[in-house]
Amino acid sequence: MTFQAGKAVAADGTVIAYQSACANAGAGSGIPLVLLAGQSNTHRWWDSARADFETAGYRTITLDWRGTGASDKPDEPYSTRGFAADVVAVLDEAGIERAQVYGTSMGGRVAQWLAADHPERVGALVLGCTSPGGAHAIERDRPVRQALAQADRGAAERYLLELMYTPGWLAAHQGPYYVAGDPDMPVYAKGRHLTASGKHDAWDVLPSITAPTLVVHGTDDVFNPAANAPLIAERIPNARLALIEGARHAYFDEFREVAGPVVLEFLAKH
Repeated sequence: MTFQAGKAVAADGTVIAYQSACANAGAGSGIPLVLLAGQSNTHRWWDSARADFETAGYRTITLDWRGTGASDKPDEPYSTRGFAADVVAVLDEAGIERAQVYGTSMGGRVAQWLAADHPERVGALVLGCTSPGGAHAIERDRPVRQALAQADRGAAERYLLELMYTPGWLAAHQGPYYVAGDPDMPVYAKGRHLTASGKHDAWDVLPSITAPTLVVHGTDDVFNPAANAPLIAERIPNARLALIEGARHAYFDEFREVAGPVVLEFLAKH
């Protein structure tokens, strides 16, 4: 396994940290596959799943969103469309003209803009556990929102993990859990991420996406309700829909033995 870390500079001067890995000799070999993490998370979101893609011959590219990890953390408004521009800066710095793109959760929101605004940079597109945003999206239920916002932050964090994983998985795996957010992220940056994700609305541009698209979602996901998946799949021309039975939000981790082959099969065709 060859792993390299690099830094790209976004249009506004913000430094974006990125990582490139490949199972073959040299991190520059293999078909490039961009893996986009969820809100307030770093590249470690993909720690368990990325090896499956590298073993299959892909060169995986991840990044730390602005506000997280080794990237700069400006205290200014963020947006999912702006995050997509940061991904383009990473592709430019890494010398990648065109890549397969797999975005999950907020990363799936960003991937929608990436495919709509920069179609020449996106080969196949996979949108996992995500939402179109705006008035057409299916929002999580009020009790879920209240539990996540409760004053007891320890209880809120435990509840978040229960939204990510099934009880059986949590009982058998003691962590650390890299999908629960960057613990070193500044409070202001968490707020910026929350606002960016909450204001996402790509509904009007989804029909313009030309990349072959696969939409993946866990059937038991209430953090980002599974009803959003068919909305996206019906909105993007010729998109395919794959539901992972019994999976919650972190389907790509807990159910990787099911979800990984589904995604790899789709990517192999495009």
